[in-house]
Amino acid sequence: MAPLAEADRVRSALLAAVGHDLRRPFASATAAVSGLRATDVALSADDRAELLATADESLESLSALITNLLDVSRLQAGALAVRRGPVDVAVVVLPALDELELGPEQVDLDLGPQLSMVLADAGLLQRAIVNVVANGIRFAPAGTRVRISASEFAGQVEIRVTDHGPGIPAGRRADVFVPFQRLGDTDNLTGLGLGLAIAKGFVEGRGGTLDADDTPGGGVTMVIALTAIPDGPAGEEPK
Repeated sequence: MAPLAEADRVRSALLAAVGHDLRRPFASATAAVSGLRATDVALSADDRAELLATADESLESLSALITNLLDVSRLQAGALAVRRGPVDVAVVVLPALDELELGPEQVDLDLGPQLSMVLADAGLLQRAIVNVVANGIRFAPAGTRVRISASEFAGQVEIRVTDHGPGIPAGRRADVFVPFQRLGDTDNLTGLGLGLAIAKGFVEGRGGTLDADDTPGGGVTMVIALTAIPDGPAGEEPK
């Protein structure tokens, strides 16, 4: 009965998500386009720019939601294609920040001077970092910055994403990595609860780990641990 109950819970959560999280940006984009096409109202240049911005933002949100749903379905079906090889941490972290349009005002960056390459799929690792950093930004109090650091020890490189938000109770840390699970689920503005589930699947699909830890002084530190590649021919995997 347990698997059936879990399947029913996921199905109910997905239907609820489709009923609100997907419909909201779709409705906003539709309203904006309808306003732009209206012939009975004279729109100023500012009005047109605002409607275009609304449509663009809503469609971008809709695209991200659909991408997350497809990623989760591929992870659960075991159908995710992975190409593993040597990856420079900076080469995936910096584009992730560009994608999120984050700069020094929101993020402190400390990647360390002499990090080894890591064994990973560069594309999937970047997607995981985007999701983890976005989660940290979402919970970071106003006026604080998320810190992204990387260090190497005992054959592993750890990427740490640290915020000073409300934190996660120790007994519920595993819950944040479950699809459609959102802590403090009292509003309908926080998305589908897929970002960390996807990040964990992407990282752990090829031997890495993603775990949540406490931030000293309050908050959460997400730790991505990956196998370091010792100096050697490019593309050579550790035995």
